[in-house]
Amino acid sequence: MTDFELFIGNKNYSSWSFRPWIALEHKDIPFREKLVPFDFENGNPNFRAFSPSMKVPVLKDGNLTVWDSLAILEYVADCYPQKGLWPEDRGARAWARAISAEMHSGFPALRNACPMNMRRPVEVLSVDEAVKSDIDRIVKIWTECLEASGGPFLFGEFTIADAMYAPVVSRFATYSLSQDPVFKPYHDAMSGSNAWKTWEAEAVKETWIVAVDEI
Repeated sequence: MTDFELFIGNKNYSSWSFRPWIALEHKDIPFREKLVPFDFENGNPNFRAFSPSMKVPVLKDGNLTVWDSLAILEYVADCYPQKGLWPEDRGARAWARAISAEMHSGFPALRNACPMNMRRPVEVLSVDEAVKSDIDRIVKIWTECLEASGGPFLFGEFTIADAMYAPVVSRFATYSLSQDPVFKPYHDAMSGSNAWKTWEAEAVKETWIVAVDEI
């Protein structure tokens, strides 16, 4: 039996924290949440007490510390293979890992121009060509996955791939980044889940302000 303790940052802004949190919650995997807000220019000096990288999220399981969102999700998948955090089919699993890794390391223009901010009123944001290129690639990924799986999630059932793309789904909605027909049903499936609703309800009630993310 695991003893998961998940350290996260502000729910309104912390896209990296959102990923393991929504996966654990969606899959009914027990964990204790430890929210340590960042409202300092460079995070929070209190992160030093639990995070080797001085960043969130961090998962503690007894004496083990795992940092980085994708590493956390991989560890949880190893601990709970019965929860289907990766697709069962080997080919689909490789595909899911590939697009998760692409999200983990890619799309810098979109990240910088459109920070996750669930409190922000929905409005169209004018973006440059680099951001548009990131948007086009993400829409292509979603289209290919959903056409192959039949939805409602990227590989049929909710997997780590959906957790990795969850913050981008939020960004697409907040900044009205795409009118492609693939987006609305995928957004509805993601945002309609109990896990998403719980996170968002708590995010919009937060009072911390991070100026750099209030574009």
